[in-house]
Amino acid sequence: MADHDPENERRTETVLDWHEGDMPYSRAFDDHFYCRSDGRLECGHVFLAGNGLPQRWQHPGPFRIGELGFGTGLNFCETWRQWRESAPAGASLSFTSFERFPMARGDIARALSHWPEIERERALLTEEWPDAPEGRVEIDLEPGVRLTVVIGAALESLGREKTPFDAWYLDGFAPSRNPDMWSAELMAEVFRLTVPGGRFGTYAAAGFVRRNLAGAGFAVERRPGFAGKREMLCGEKPAA
Repeated sequence: MADHDPENERRTETVLDWHEGDMPYSRAFDDHFYCRSDGRLECGHVFLAGNGLPQRWQHPGPFRIGELGFGTGLNFCETWRQWRESAPAGASLSFTSFERFPMARGDIARALSHWPEIERERALLTEEWPDAPEGRVEIDLEPGVRLTVVIGAALESLGREKTPFDAWYLDGFAPSRNPDMWSAELMAEVFRLTVPGGRFGTYAAAGFVRRNLAGAGFAVERRPGFAGKREMLCGEKPAA
C-alpha cells in the first residue's frame, strides 16, 4: 500500500466536478471521463470490439492489455467482467494502465455505481485501491487477474516498460484538450510496446491522431463510432 500523500490527494480530488449525479468531469481537462450516453457500452464498442475481444483471448496463457488513462477504472471493470464470462481455463489477464492523476477510492466507487452490471468488479477494485495511489500500484484481484496502474507522465512511464502488450486501449481525454496524450512520441512508444499482430482501439478520430498512429507503424482502420459519433479508430501492428 502506498504511503499517504496529502498533496497528491488534494490534487486529484479538487479537479473533479460531478454532472448528472454520478458522472465525473475533469475541470483540469474540461472533459467528461467517458461517453455521456453509456460509458460501459462505449467501452465494449470501442476498446473490446476494436481490439477483437473477447475472441482474441480464447487461448490458454497470458493476455496483456495496456491502457492510456485509467480514469474511473470503468474500462478495466468491464473488461474484467467479460473476461470472467468468456476466458478459457488456463488463461490469465494482465491489465496495465498509465495514469497521471489517479482518482480517490470514493470517487471511483461513486462513478462506477452507475452500472449494476459491474457491481462485483467495482466492489473488489475499490476494496483494494490504495488511499493515496502513487508509483506503481499492483493488485491481484482474483486468480489469473492482475491490475497494474503506473502513475506518472505517460511518455516517461512507457519508456520504462519492457514487455509488449497484445491490445491497447487509448483513452486519454479528448485530443483537443490533452494533445500530449496523443503525440507522435507517445504513439511510437505504444507501437514499440505492442506484439506483432497486436491491436489498439480508440474513440479518438482526429486527423493528427490517425497520422501519428500510422506514422508509428500501425495499419489504421476507421470504424463507425459509438452512439452516433461518426468515427473511431482501431488498428494492428503488422506481424513480423
